[in-house]
Amino acid sequence: MDWTKNSQCASNACLEWRKSTYSDGLNCVEWRKSSYSSNNGSCVEYRVDTEVIQIRDSKDKEGPVLTFTPKEWEAFTLGVKDGQFDL
Repeated sequence: MDWTKNSQCASNACLEWRKSTYSDGLNCVEWRKSSYSSNNGSCVEYRVDTEVIQIRDSKDKEGPVLTFTPKEWEAFTLGVKDGQFDL
């Protein structure tokens, strides 16, 4: 499946994957701040390549990075939407 530009809909949840214009290797892919990040310092940044999605804490740019395949990311986001991780 080509993840460079593809919409997947399942369980009323649509995800669209796009290849970054900077995608000639992950070191060249720009980190972006989530639109859901608040201004109180609780920020998440992400970057997307055709093979992986990476997430990090914007306050700790040299800290750990979570790396997901597109299928793993889709399963995670669908789980969030379905309430699987609610406390």
